[in-house]
Order: sequence, then structure tokens, then C-alpha cells
Amino acid sequence: MVAITPDSPIGAVFGNSHKKRKLAEEGLGLTTVGDLLRHFPRRYVAAAELSEVATPVVGEQLTIVGEVRSCESAPFTSGNRRQFRTTVRLRTDGPDFSVTLFSPYANQAERHEAQFRPGSRAIFTGKAKQFRGSWQLEQPHGFALDGDEAVSLSKLIPIYPLTAKLYSWDIQKVVTAALDLVAGVPDLLTPELRERFGVLDVMQALRWIHAPDDWAQVGAAQKRFRFEEALVLQLVLARRRAAHRAQGARARTLRDDGLLAAFDARLPFELTGGQREIGDLVAEELGRDHPMNRLLQGEVGSGKTLVALRAMLQVVDSGGQAALLAPTEVLAQQHHRSISAMLGDLAQGGMLGGDADATQVVLLTGSMGKAARQEAMLRIVTGEAGIVIGTHALLEDKVQFADLGLVVVDEQHRFGVEQRAALTDKAGTPPHVLVMTATPIPRTVAMTVFGDLETSVLTELPAGRAPIQTNVVPLADQPSWIDRVWQRVREEVEQGHQAYVVCPRISGDAGEEGETDQLDFDEDGADITPRRPLAAVEDVHAELAAGPLAGVRTAVLHGRMAPDDKDRTMRAFAAGEVDVLVSTTVIEVGVDVHNATAMVLLDADRFGVSQLHQLRGRVGRGGLPGLCLLVSHADLGTPARDRLDAVAATTDGFELSRVDLEQRREGDVLGAHQSGFRSGLVTLRVLRDEKTIVRARNAAEALLSEDPALAGAPDLADAVAEVERSAASAYLDKG
Repeated sequence: MVAITPDSPIGAVFGNSHKKRKLAEEGLGLTTVGDLLRHFPRRYVAAAELSEVATPVVGEQLTIVGEVRSCESAPFTSGNRRQFRTTVRLRTDGPDFSVTLFSPYANQAERHEAQFRPGSRAIFTGKAKQFRGSWQLEQPHGFALDGDEAVSLSKLIPIYPLTAKLYSWDIQKVVTAALDLVAGVPDLLTPELRERFGVLDVMQALRWIHAPDDWAQVGAAQKRFRFEEALVLQLVLARRRAAHRAQGARARTLRDDGLLAAFDARLPFELTGGQREIGDLVAEELGRDHPMNRLLQGEVGSGKTLVALRAMLQVVDSGGQAALLAPTEVLAQQHHRSISAMLGDLAQGGMLGGDADATQVVLLTGSMGKAARQEAMLRIVTGEAGIVIGTHALLEDKVQFADLGLVVVDEQHRFGVEQRAALTDKAGTPPHVLVMTATPIPRTVAMTVFGDLETSVLTELPAGRAPIQTNVVPLADQPSWIDRVWQRVREEVEQGHQAYVVCPRISGDAGEEGETDQLDFDEDGADITPRRPLAAVEDVHAELAAGPLAGVRTAVLHGRMAPDDKDRTMRAFAAGEVDVLVSTTVIEVGVDVHNATAMVLLDADRFGVSQLHQLRGRVGRGGLPGLCLLVSHADLGTPARDRLDAVAATTDGFELSRVDLEQRREGDVLGAHQSGFRSGLVTLRVLRDEKTIVRARNAAEALLSEDPALAGAPDLADAVAEVERSAASAYLDKG
């Protein structure tokens, strides 16, 4: 065979096995030899040691090394044909496993017996199952590791990500062939960079990651590829930051008088230390001649909106306008009400009774009537409206600003970069950007996904936030406890308080999708949650009104309602005219009712950890202790129940965000959302590889300061440019 290159088609190393080549191409997306070499093992099995299988799980795909206890063959008849069944019993460093091999001929059964002699070692893969109290491997595939029939493998056997009917050793065989034949593999890191960062050259790393002799070689190879991937991504993000800094922006300097000073003088409370510190930082960045681009994250109720409002007032004082983009009409209306209320007569510019320095706060949403929309758009284009609050309607071409100086994006995870850019493009010069999220994000996720933004975190909660008690109500074990749930809600109402009841669906219509952000899926992305009817707002409301909450003032709220009806319902709840609001997750963000002390989440296992934490933050906001009841049919020990137990165990959003990331597929967190397509990260994991990501970010900044075009490392420059051009950047754009 002649030498091949990384660009050679994968068929160059699959030989005559066209079927397996097709499986690799279609099932794993491997089309070139380079793709194959970058298809890294997900774990390794030590060939010289018996596998530790402490607690097998039925249905789990296992690869085990075991010592053969016995190997016996027996004939049986299937239809009119005589066949042979060989049962191999394996001892592991855990329970024994048996595997059954079928043969159409006696000599094949004899070969199995010769292969798997008692006392020898063998490796098998298959799905774990139990039969009459004993563990078996279903649909096994394997071979001997000792004796004349043994297959030669490295000391650490690589186990690869696979597709149906393709085995790990199939991949290993062709990878070994490719490593012997391939030439011209580009090394993104020059010899100088490899020495500087202490990593292997690419060919040595490929050999060690696919055929290691020991764990030290695995570690060295993984270090190389994780750092390389982190460096490329951080270079992409560092270039974005540099390009953003290079743009000119109009400085919005802080004034000693004007709206902001008047607003601060009227505040009936002290800012927290975090609000003061981040407020000063934002004020200083707004005064620069290049755009601010900052991510502000903090727990529900930490005071992000107040920080954003003070920044908006600084821009209005400079003669500019500020726009706040919210993901839902409910949240946009809530912001409009709360900001108008906080400003008072400072929001009544040009009106009777308005302050001399006042501006106007305008709301623009898609559901507004034509006359109201036109009036709002006129105030925006003339500059009368210093603060504009709206939904996606703000992104429409016909919405024009007089002088857009600041864009505030609330709940950033609901918007992509394209939407953010659509609003910032409405400014004559690049506006300053402040992005807010109440979804706590681990530091390395922020550095990787939001890496083109500088990050600030509000960690303190303002005075008046009360503790929230969270309990799981396990209906699978204790179905009668649901009665006590509704008793507790009634008790809160009788004490003069209010409550939320949250459901994953609007109605019981067949086929209706829920409004949750997380379900349980198997390895193929199929929903494995038991098919039982989920709680629906309309059904639950009817049942409660006629039963356990009869006589209590109840109302419904969901996304299908007309905007005016939604707003009317929320106003009634905020005014105390409704005791219990039965809702979907539309109340997840922005809804601020201080008298609400209890929340019941039905089918709580259908929500993600971060979403549960967000929803829980709607209660306990007025100084009164909060109660959150997570009602679920999930069984103890399941991932769904583990999620609920984690939420009940802590109110630390950053700790829960780590739990969320560990439990969910990382690609989902980065935006893949069960598409089946691999996420933007291949070898890197944002929690495990925190030190590597921090090191790569520092390295990227240093490299670009020394050599902005990366002319000294052309292969690295090409890799960065490819990420910037290709679909791989799409996952970054989730930021």
C-alpha cells in the first residue's frame, strides 16, 4: 500500500470491508483518514487486569476483561437445522458474567472451546442483562487475550465511540493501519510552541492516544489534544474580543447631575457591595471610546436589573438611548412596569408632573395594536424615548433609533449572536452591550461559550431575600402525599400569601409538546421517560378549582393566551386579586410578586436543574420564607430523581449549574440540543479541563499580542480560520 495523507478517503485503510467503511462514514461521520485519526477513544480497558464491575446496570453497554471459568458447547435445533451454543463463563473483579456464542457448525463450536480455555483471559462487549439471578452480556462480541487464538492488542485496549454493528476493535484495526501508512499530518503547534507549552508533537500524541503502553502515555496524549483544542477556541474568541475593542464607540461619560444622580438620590435602600463594584466598572467602560461588551450574571433577585437601569440612565444622560431586549412579552411587560415604577416622575419626560430631567420609557412588542406600535416607534426614532424595552419586535428593520448607545440583553441564553447583532446594527456607531443572565454559569463555561464577553458576577443577594425550603414529593413511593401538597398551598393562602402551580404542558391534547428544557434520553437520543400523562395547566386548574382549592381565587397563565389576557392576569396576581396562579414556565424569569411564598412544580423531573432553580427563585422575594415542592413520579436512583434531590439539597445556583453540566450532555449545554450532531467540543470538557482552558486563554492573548496574524504558526492560523468560517463556530454563536 502507498503512503496516504489525512485528506485521503477513509476507504484507503478499510481494505475490502466496504460494509464497515459505510458504517464508519454514515454512523460516525468519518470520511477521511484525518477524521479517523481524530476519532479518539472514550476510555481504555487494561488487558492485563480483570475489569471492575461493582454494580452492573441492566441495559448498560459493557466491555469487560475476565478470566474464563468454563466454556461448554451443546447442540440444539432451531427450525429444522442443528446448531451449537457455546456458553463462556467469566470471572471479573465483581460479579461473574456469562456470554453465549452461536455456531452453525460443530467445528466452529470446537474452535470457540479452544479459544476460551478455563484459566485464560478474554475480552467481551455487550449489553448487561440479568437472567435467573445471573449476569449476562447480550449480543456479545469478543476474543481471547491468551493462547494461540489470542488477538494482539496494546496493554491498554482503547474503547471508541461506536455505531451499531461496528465494534471497537474494528476501529482499532484500521487506526493501526492508518498510523503505519499516513504521512503529512499537519502539526498545529510549531516546535517552539510545543516546547513553550510542554506538549507532544502530533504524531507521537496520535500513536499514544490510540495504542498506549501505559496510563502516562494516555495522559500525555490527552494533554496535547485538549490544550490544542482549547487554544484554537480561545484564539477564535480572543480575536473576536480584539476586533470588538478595535471598533470605535461614542463614550457615554458619567455626569454628576442628571437622571442617574437624581435616581440614586431617591433610592430607598443601599446598593449591595457587588452592585456598587460592578456599577462602577460598567460606568467606567461606558465612558471609553470602544464598545463595552460585558456579561453580567447573578442569582434570581441579586439586583441585575438595577445595575442595568443605572447604566441605561448614564447613557440617557449623555444624550443617547438604551434598549432592553427581553425574550418574552411577559418579561418585557414586567420590565416596563418595574422600571417605570422605580423611576417614577423621572420616566415622565415631556408630561405634566414629570421631572425636568425626565426621559420616557417605551414598550414595544409584537402584539401591540397598530396605533400603539406607531406611537412607540415615533418616540423611539425622535429620541423622546430614552429607554426602550421590547421583545424580538425591536429587531425589525422598520424600528429605528435616534442614537442607540446601549443594548441590554436579558436572559442571554434565549438569544443568539445574530439577534444581538441585529439590534446593535441599528446604531450609527457600535453601541455598548450589557448581557444579563440569571442562569448561573460555571467559570469555564462562561470562558468557552461566552468567551467574547468580559464577565461579572453578582454574588450577594439584597436585604429582604428570605430562605426557600425545597422538598421532593415522591409520588412513586408516596402517592397520598399529593393531598398534603394542596393542604400546604391552602394554608399559605389562608395566611394571606400567594402561590404558583407550574405544569410542563398547557393542555392534555395528545401530541402537545411540553415547555421544558430537559427530558431523559438514551444514548441514541430517544426519549426514555415513562409515557404517562403530564400535568397540564388547563386540566390541573379545573381539578384544583373543583376540588382541593375550591373557594380559592385561581387563574391560569400560559404562552397561548392573548398578550392582553396574559398581562391582565399577571397584573391581577401582582395586585393580590388572584391567590394561586396555575402556569407554564412563562413565569420562569422576570415575574416579581413579593407576596408569593409557595410554588408547586408538577412533574418536576421534566425540567432541567437550572430551570428548576430559576423557577424556585420566584418565591421568597418579599422577606417571607419560601416553600418549593417538587412533585414527581420519578423512582429513587434514576437520573431524573437525582436532579430533583440536587435542587432540594442546595440553593447555590453555581453549584447546581455544575450538577446540571455533569448530568446533561455537554453538547446540550453548548447548544446541540439532542440533534445527534457532535457538539463544538471534542476532547475538551469545560468542568474537568478548567486549568487547561484558563492556560489556553492566557496563551491565546499572549500569542496574538506577539503575532496578531499567527504568521509564525501557519497551520494553527489555518485551524483558527477554519473554525471561524465553519459550522463549528455555530455553537460559539450560542453565546
